[in-house]
Amino acid sequence: MSHDQSPNVPAERDRREAVREKAQQVKAKQTRWRIARRSLIGIGAVAVIAVGAVGVSLALNSREARSQALPDAANEDGFVVTSASAVEDPLADQTVDGSAASMSAQAAPTAEPSAAATPEPTGTAAPVDIRVYVDYMSTEAREFQTANAGQLSKWVTDKAATLTYYPVAMLTSKSNGTKYSLRAAGAAACVATHSSDRFFAFNHELLTNQPAVDSDGYSDQQLADMAQGAGVSDIATVRECIEDETYTAWAKAATDRAIKGLPGTDGQALTATPTVLVNGTEYVGNMDDPKEFAQFVLTVDSNAYYSTATPTPSATPSATPSATPAG
Repeated sequence: MSHDQSPNVPAERDRREAVREKAQQVKAKQTRWRIARRSLIGIGAVAVIAVGAVGVSLALNSREARSQALPDAANEDGFVVTSASAVEDPLADQTVDGSAASMSAQAAPTAEPSAAATPEPTGTAAPVDIRVYVDYMSTEAREFQTANAGQLSKWVTDKAATLTYYPVAMLTSKSNGTKYSLRAAGAAACVATHSSDRFFAFNHELLTNQPAVDSDGYSDQQLADMAQGAGVSDIATVRECIEDETYTAWAKAATDRAIKGLPGTDGQALTATPTVLVNGTEYVGNMDDPKEFAQFVLTVDSNAYYSTATPTPSATPSATPSATPAG
């Protein structure tokens, strides 16, 4: 007796169709997941690029702002000392070239120059104009400041002289890549701009306690600490200015300008620091000899006096002598 198997054929076909449909569903689901995953990755990449672009833009804008920052207090790239802190004067109780006039009395005006006395910066014609170009890593700049700060301070206080410092960065390559000269000049500009009355004190600190050539120099944070120690009034603003290196680009540009030519001179250019100009005349004596520098200043001031003083008119002789009254 035979059996008909045909009823089982449709059932087998249905099972195969069900398996095929299930496989297609799984494949479609996997495809949708891959598409979604790629989309998420793409969105993430775009977001990362956007964030990076914003970061780069902010960095470039910040750098551009720093490169365009100019210290408001600068006058032809120099900073006039408005308040000279008292520092030790190595010439206290000494005389100049054996003259009886001591440096402590140099601001006292005289009725007329004495042929026997050493000329003094009295301000009879105008205050002596003293300009000093300094690199804060220059050994000779330190020697000049250490030797002469006391008398410079007194001359400014007594209004016998005007004093202007020009921070430059000629020794930038002498600090193991930290660009200390440049950063120190920028720090000086920060103090001069935001706390001008403490500029002389900070400038003095930078020069007299300078780091050695070919050392790393002070960090920006240490420079800010030194400014605080110098007594700046708005330390938060000064610290931010120094640590952000706000004026380093200006300091580099100012140095380049000085190397090309010094204002107020007949084409003279900056070749070394310190360069000290007194009424436009360069001082070429010993930087660590305050007595020699004082004599130079007094001589230049005397020359200025004689070149600007108006001679007293003499009486015109009478053709006929007047009669002498009888006694």
